[in-house]
Amino acid sequence: MTKFVVVLYDGMADYPVEALGGKTPMMCAKKPNMDFLAQRGEVGLVRTVAPGLKPGSDVANMSVMGFDPMKFYTGRSPLEAASIGIDMKMSDVSLRTNLVTLSEDDLPYEEKTILDYCADDISTEEAKILIEYIQEKLGNEVFTFYPGVSYRHCLIWDNGTTDLGKMTPPHDITGKVITEHLSTAENAKPLIELMKKSYDLLKDHPVNIARKERGKRPANSIWLWGEGTRPAYDSFESIYGIKGGVVSAVDLLKGLGFCAKMDVAEVEGATGYIDTNFEGKATAALELLDKGDDLVYVHFEAPDECGHRNEPENKVRSIELIDERVLPILFEGLKKYDDWKMMILPDHPTPIATRTHASDPVPFLIYHKNGEIESGVESINEESAKETGVFIDFGPSLMGRFLGK
Repeated sequence: MTKFVVVLYDGMADYPVEALGGKTPMMCAKKPNMDFLAQRGEVGLVRTVAPGLKPGSDVANMSVMGFDPMKFYTGRSPLEAASIGIDMKMSDVSLRTNLVTLSEDDLPYEEKTILDYCADDISTEEAKILIEYIQEKLGNEVFTFYPGVSYRHCLIWDNGTTDLGKMTPPHDITGKVITEHLSTAENAKPLIELMKKSYDLLKDHPVNIARKERGKRPANSIWLWGEGTRPAYDSFESIYGIKGGVVSAVDLLKGLGFCAKMDVAEVEGATGYIDTNFEGKATAALELLDKGDDLVYVHFEAPDECGHRNEPENKVRSIELIDERVLPILFEGLKKYDDWKMMILPDHPTPIATRTHASDPVPFLIYHKNGEIESGVESINEESAKETGVFIDFGPSLMGRFLGK
């Protein structure tokens, strides 16, 4: 039986970057293994974010996994809640709870500047202490805070509402004054009040004092966004007839896997950034296949994080590291199977110039070991994929195309 591997480079696609000589990170990156597959497979563009939807990693990855967001999407945070193991009631509303760094000044909360959406990529251990402290001080029968991974956490609002106005993702406004980005909706007032109170609680917390002494930014406020209700998914196997697994460092992707009743691997040292355990994730993917999964979805967050942080050189390097340290392990491990297919693509662009997600179609490649073709593409990037003339307008159909359904 054919084995299937999806390697998802989160946010890899980009616009030309001045610091890279007017090229995109995909154009600059040395990626001989990816290009080897591109030369011998199908290359094109796919629209992973349908018109009218926000280009979040939730919607885009759901689309790549073969689930139509227009049918299944109920919000970002509920997927992360599923990963954490929270059994949401139908009346619950879940919100992503970032630990962020706001400016330390005498200005009112509403006039502060968001300096870092991830508080210097705070460790999970430090974050757990802070979120448990917030739960102790602000949690009650209505609001319950749950620790997650690094800066990504969860709030469950009993009998809450998703009618909250605009709850802005913090990575969209790094370096900006938050005044215009705080929801003014009446229903959002208790949430904004929680954010304000969290600053007073966290700014002098011992964890943050110690972080500043080490030259790290303090995680001095929570930031609430990504609201949603309990998701109701069909299983991946019921739709596609094969068993699937997910390997990722981030709760969002793990939650997608859990909701789709896919196997979800835990990888020690998987961080979601350029320092992640690349080899461990590749090995975990092969182990899922060995244990009986037919498809594995291997997700790497690093390119997306580098785009948000305006790190063009690191974005290039993150693409290269996956090529150097992941693809060779996958190639070697797949040799035992009579046939295999691999699909490589980003979920959405995360342009360096804007430091946030975009809805543009993204390049993809599909390689079939026993069905090699001449693509005419020497090196896959945004422009070479466009030049093939292959365009898939409905992103969720890509999975069926990959599986030959």
